[in-house]
Amino acid sequence: MFMGEYHHNIDDKGRLIIPSKFRDKLGNEFIVTRGIENCLFAYSKEDWEKIVTKLESLPFTKKDARSFVRFFLSGATCAEFDKQGRINITSPLISYADLTKECVVIGAGNRIEIWSSENWDNFFNSAKDNMSDIAENLFDESVSL
Repeated sequence: MFMGEYHHNIDDKGRLIIPSKFRDKLGNEFIVTRGIENCLFAYSKEDWEKIVTKLESLPFTKKDARSFVRFFLSGATCAEFDKQGRINITSPLISYADLTKECVVIGAGNRIEIWSSENWDNFFNSAKDNMSDIAENLFDESVSL
């Protein structure tokens, strides 16, 4: 499971350090794609294959299914680490996630997410005030946190 929050800068060549705790779990090659809410998602190849299997089961006759598959898969790219533990992020993904300087790399269960510092701060500040309501809507009384 990926968890934690780390801050690193992306350089002018689109290279970003991925925390060492995440590198082993991602493996030598992994997938980076557009996430939801203007961030990037990165998955190990094993978890990516599970997601692709689910996407393939969506009915192609449904417009929302076609749109989501196009959005999610068209941005996907295979990534690997260099000797310094950095990945090279493609320019379309950099643009999509508004990555300029400081980035936030978070663990989110089966994936990591890469956010611009500004987008992360906006998301976090808006979500933190509603977290008790969100938890109440997601979990029933049988789940204690």
